[in-house]
Amino acid sequence: MLRDDINAALKEAMKAHDASRVSTLRLVNAALKNADIEARGQGKPALGDADVVAVLQKMVKQRQESVELYEKGGRAELAAQERAEIEVIASYLPKQLSPEEAEAAVKAVIAEIGAHGMKDMGKVIAVLRERHGGQLDMGKASGLVKGLLT
Repeated sequence: MLRDDINAALKEAMKAHDASRVSTLRLVNAALKNADIEARGQGKPALGDADVVAVLQKMVKQRQESVELYEKGGRAELAAQERAEIEVIASYLPKQLSPEEAEAAVKAVIAEIGAHGMKDMGKVIAVLRERHGGQLDMGKASGLVKGLLT
């Protein structure tokens, strides 16, 4: 389970006295714990690996936005810190599909379900999310789907 890998890595980082990695992994654990509490409040079970991947992707996206803001504000040291956190968090995410692989996946799904227009976009996105959820940025995928269906 992905959560166990993160906890094991936290222990290793603590033994190695890697302060930046320890703090990042503690942030990850805190985010996962918050998501667990939220899910429990809604009567859902504890997070599975797919949910953990979604939380990690959200954390990476937040940090990427922070990097942009820090660079615009001339805060290179803070941008570098955010990039280091992105690197640690991204190491637990599945390998992302390249743009060519993403386009091929979208085309395959469109052909498979026989999508013909924008009215089928939701069906295409649902199948993509099911098959390539952690490997594909759905924002970029929806742009691809729109381009191919119009």
